[in-house]
Amino acid sequence: MAVDSHLDFTLALGRTAAAGGGDACFSPYSAASALGLAARAARGRTAEELRKLLATSDVDLDAHAIVLRDASTLGDEAQLAVANTLWASDAITVESAFVDELVTWPGGKAETAPFTTDPEAARGLINTDVDRITHGLIPELLPSGTISADTRASLVNALYLKTAWRHPFPDGATAPADFHSPGATRRVPTMHLEETVGYHHAGGWQVVSLPAQGGVEAVVLLPDGDLAPAEAALGTASLKQLLAGRKRRKVRLSLPQIKLDVRTDLDGALRALGVREVFTQDADLTGLTATRPLWVDSVVHQAVLRLDEQGLEGAAATAIQMRTLSLSTAEPLEVAVDRPFLLLVRHAGTGAVYFFARVVRP
Repeated sequence: MAVDSHLDFTLALGRTAAAGGGDACFSPYSAASALGLAARAARGRTAEELRKLLATSDVDLDAHAIVLRDASTLGDEAQLAVANTLWASDAITVESAFVDELVTWPGGKAETAPFTTDPEAARGLINTDVDRITHGLIPELLPSGTISADTRASLVNALYLKTAWRHPFPDGATAPADFHSPGATRRVPTMHLEETVGYHHAGGWQVVSLPAQGGVEAVVLLPDGDLAPAEAALGTASLKQLLAGRKRRKVRLSLPQIKLDVRTDLDGALRALGVREVFTQDADLTGLTATRPLWVDSVVHQAVLRLDEQGLEGAAATAIQMRTLSLSTAEPLEVAVDRPFLLLVRHAGTGAVYFFARVVRP
């Protein structure tokens, strides 16, 4: 199933890109969108490596893309903006079949940028577009030096999501409380809510679902013990069981406010997950252009996620830089989120994961 592939990708990228045990935040939705388009541009072994990361088969890769498309529309209750942009140099000729595929993706478009003649201007164009789509949460996705005169194309996904809780946390109930980070206990602003929500406790995890407008939900995954071993053992099958086991229960929840802004090196993570050829001069990206050989120089990712009493706001962007040679009635259950935990922000209908976060030091 496509949602299984999406969860496989989410957990694999989470373990690899966010290794080290500290705070982490990335957007599986954004990364899968950019890499999915790269897979459409790739041929041969280059395409096979990307497909194996994202899906189990070409049919499943198409189904995964449909999940991303279906999760791109939330209606008027929530703000969601998605853009998938190919920025290409005039020095290459983009294959019309790739553009035809691109425009079927959410916010799909092709633009030109002066990579060869004015790399800094090209960087400015991309950053300005991402800044606009993310409502200012990611003003500079590409730092100085990430675009050079050898850059020929950049595949960029940008995502913005803002929605309100269906059951807001009372403003006056927020107060400092202990959070047991590794090595120290810290006092952090903590929200409190007593409400009937989705809840499940099994396999060493407590699961609490916070519904938001537009079919979005935030799912808190709180381990009974230390997060590191529990996260390492969490697989797609067990995660699906945890999500499927949720029942409506009255819960008395305490949850820290969350403000995360994390840049993630996806180059090393992708290589560790078996995507290697695309980073070499053997890369085959002729589905995008046959003009000159291209390979991927870098994959830049940034995610911002904020949770407060009223709702959640998040933004993410992924840029794949391509270059060439020079050239209930029961008593409420107490759930105190006072130690490291995982958080999914997902589309409840399709299962697409907009954001995955590990919260260790809120």
